[in-house]
Amino acid sequence: MSGIVSYGSYIPRFRIKPEEIARVWGEDVDSIKNGIYVLSKSVPAPDEDVATISVEAARNALKRSHIQPGEIGAIYVGSESHPYAVKPTATIVAAAIGTDFSLFAADYEFACKAGTAGMQNVKAMVDSGYIRYGMAIGADTSQGAPGDALEYTASAGGTCMIIGKENTIAEINGTLSVTSDTPDFWRREGQPYPTHGERFTGEPAYFRHTLGAARKMMEKMNTKPEDYDYAVFHQPNGKFPSRAAKTLGFNDKQIKDGLLTPVIGNTYSAATMTGLSSVLDIAKAGDRILAVSFGSGAGSDAFDITVTERIDEFDRNAAPTIKEMLSNIRWLDYALYAKNKGKIVMGEGIE
Repeated sequence: MSGIVSYGSYIPRFRIKPEEIARVWGEDVDSIKNGIYVLSKSVPAPDEDVATISVEAARNALKRSHIQPGEIGAIYVGSESHPYAVKPTATIVAAAIGTDFSLFAADYEFACKAGTAGMQNVKAMVDSGYIRYGMAIGADTSQGAPGDALEYTASAGGTCMIIGKENTIAEINGTLSVTSDTPDFWRREGQPYPTHGERFTGEPAYFRHTLGAARKMMEKMNTKPEDYDYAVFHQPNGKFPSRAAKTLGFNDKQIKDGLLTPVIGNTYSAATMTGLSSVLDIAKAGDRILAVSFGSGAGSDAFDITVTERIDEFDRNAAPTIKEMLSNIRWLDYALYAKNKGKIVMGEGIE
C-alpha cells in the first residue's frame, strides 16, 4: 500500500502578534483574538517566497529519508501565492534539489487545498506504477490587505510529503474529495489581495465541505471518531477546526497536536499538511489519523492514515521538527512586517 515515506516542513522564524496589527489600525484586539483565536502569525523574510519555502520543505523531507533526488518521479506544488503567474514553482524546486530531467512537474491551485490535491495525484501515480516516489508540496505566503480581517491570520509556511510504496512511515488507507461551486473567497488575476465573503465562508463553505468530507471518509472506512488517535482539519483560524472537530465527535486531545494556527496563523495550502507534519513528529506505530483539508471555491480532501512500525526507526530529528521551528522566533513590529510582506514600496507608501 502506498503512503508517506518522508516529510518535511518549513516555517519562517519571523512573527507578528495581533496586538501590533490592531494597534496600527485602531482595532479592539481582544474582540479580534476572541473571534479568530490567533495569538501570532508567521511572516516570510524579505527574500522568502513560495519557491524558497517549498525548496526548504523538500530538502527537509529528503534529509529524513534515504531517497536520492533522482528517484523522485513527480513534484507538484500547491499554492495560491506562486511567485510567478506564468512560470512553474515545481521546476524551481526540481532544480534546487537536483532531480533528473525525466520528471512530472506542475503547479496546482485550489485555494488552501492545493497541496493535498497534489498528495492525491502523487498517490495515484505511485499506485499506478508511473513513478516510484513523488513529492507533494503545499506552501503559501498568503495575502491580506492592510486593515482587512485576513491580515490577522494570513501567514507563511510549507510542507512536503514524499509518497511511495516502499518503507512507508504512514500508510494512506483511503482518500476522497467533495467539491462544489461555492465562491466564498477569490482573487482575480492581477489583484494583489483576495476578497472574501466574510460570514459566508463559514457554514456553506468551510463547514459544509470539511464536515461532509470527514463523514464520507468515516463512512467509507467504517470508522468512528474514537477510532482515531489524531485528527487534523484545515485551519483558517483557531476556532473553525475546533468547532468542526467537536461537531464530528472528536475531543481536544485528538486535535491539539495538529492545531497550529493559534501560533503561526493560516498557512493556507500548507495548513493541513503542516498540522499532519506536527502529528507525524510525535506519532507512534499503529496510530490512526484523519486529515481533512479545505479550499475555498470550494472543496475538501480527506485522508485516512495509519502510522507503520517503520516510524520507530525513522530519523525524525534529521530535519527540524515543528516544535523546533515554533521555538525559533523573531518578533516584528508592523513596519518591519509591512516591509517583509512588500506592503511598503519605496516612494509609494502602503498599497
